[in-house]
Amino acid sequence: MKSDLLIAVTQLAAERNLPQPIVVKAIEAALAAAYKRDPAAQGQDVIVDMDPDDGDVIVRTVRHVVEEVEDPLMELTADDAQELQQGAVVGDIIETGQLEYNPGRIAAQTAKQVVMQRLREAERDIVFEEFIDKEGELLTATIQRVESRWVTVDLGKAEAVMPPAEQSPFERYRPGQQLKFFVVQVGRTIRGPEIVVSRTHPDLLRRLFEVEVPEIFSGVIEIKAIAREPGARSKVAVTSNQEGVDAVGACVGLRGIRIQNVVNELLGEKIDVIEWDEDPVKFISNSLSPAVADRVDLNEEEESATVLVPDRQLSLAIGREGQNARLAAKLTNWRIDIQGTSVVVEEEPEAPEVAEAADAVAAPEAAEGEVAADAAAATTTEAPAAEAEAAPAAEVAQAATEEAPAAETAEAPSAEVETVEAPAEPEVDPEEAKAAADAELLALEEELAALEREEQERKAGAEAETLDVSSDDLWQVDGGSSSGESKDTGGIRFAEDIAGFRETDAGRRGGRRGGSSARNRRRR
Repeated sequence: MKSDLLIAVTQLAAERNLPQPIVVKAIEAALAAAYKRDPAAQGQDVIVDMDPDDGDVIVRTVRHVVEEVEDPLMELTADDAQELQQGAVVGDIIETGQLEYNPGRIAAQTAKQVVMQRLREAERDIVFEEFIDKEGELLTATIQRVESRWVTVDLGKAEAVMPPAEQSPFERYRPGQQLKFFVVQVGRTIRGPEIVVSRTHPDLLRRLFEVEVPEIFSGVIEIKAIAREPGARSKVAVTSNQEGVDAVGACVGLRGIRIQNVVNELLGEKIDVIEWDEDPVKFISNSLSPAVADRVDLNEEEESATVLVPDRQLSLAIGREGQNARLAAKLTNWRIDIQGTSVVVEEEPEAPEVAEAADAVAAPEAAEGEVAADAAAATTTEAPAAEAEAAPAAEVAQAATEEAPAAETAEAPSAEVETVEAPAEPEVDPEEAKAAADAELLALEEELAALEREEQERKAGAEAETLDVSSDDLWQVDGGSSSGESKDTGGIRFAEDIAGFRETDAGRRGGRRGGSSARNRRRR
């Protein structure tokens, strides 16, 4: 038959959700601490053993075998222990007697306090052992309270804390909100295990991908690097360990369902999944996605890269406030300098071969310019009338040629030749020019008069054809038609009808004008 003590131990183990052996050891330690204060123990160490089957309790007084005795009541040497127990060595426990199990009220109070303390320690140890294995894992928990920027999370058997450094600046936490957390650290303290969780750790994104993408969990796809700005944007570099598997496509999923689940769990954080490559040039180019790089120049000594992108994609490659460039640098571990193609073309120095070719072309052209200048000077000498105007122009052309830079040598001779040859034309007398202009105006007036005469003759011929009554067809009358029908239909049967038709038409127009005038008079 079980004793009352064993029944109480079983019930306590069930309430505390603790294994029964742990509770039994706590009871034994509590009873031993209580019996040490009993005068019958005489200052000796006490050990209590409880039978787990029937609950019987045995209280024994013992002494420890040591090399040097410091407390004679609790310790003894090996020689003295040989007298009590054959073969005793240092470290053994020698039983010296037994005490009657009859605890009093004071012993019971002491035992109660010790039992509660030992049970709390046992609970802390169990929680610590349970969560120490979950360090670096993903847990789903509920926010319990938010106090002075510290968030307390309920993990069931324990509570975890999320300090401000582990909180996303774009998330707002409220009690009762259920989220996924990354377990950063599990430590042991006097008050129990201290569990620190995070919503900003890069491995939180890694664990979420392992949950949503089976290929990552099985190892077919590997996440090589993660760069994250919590709550705003992240970049994930993935590669496939199996031929024929699209790493980026598997992470995105059909119609983006897999990546969308990760985005929803991170409360709208944007995620870029890119292809990892062993070649730093390709990897850096991919890391700037969605921008497309034209060229990547590496400086391996300084671990820096200069990336050239089209001008229309320069802002896209840099990102808002440099976000895309920062994430790319963090992802690749290279210092990245992004430049537009137009800026590089302007700053690119002229090649030596191009400069030599330009000089070679400019030399013959300069010689031709000198020859042309000499010819122009000779022409100017032969034309005394134009000498006064040609000299200043030649001086201006020569001064412009001397001040022009070497790059414009090819254009200078042609300008000089044109300036010198222009005055070589014969000078025109103003009176002769005026007479020529008058002659041209007179010729134009005669042409206009001829055109007007032709127009008048054409109009006169047209009217003669209209009023021609010599034709016999004009006097023929249509069969079955009457004059009334002719008037109604507006048909012309006789030559007189032409004038009547015109008068009728003029009367209609005049009537309309007259009617409008009458109405105007009535309005006045």
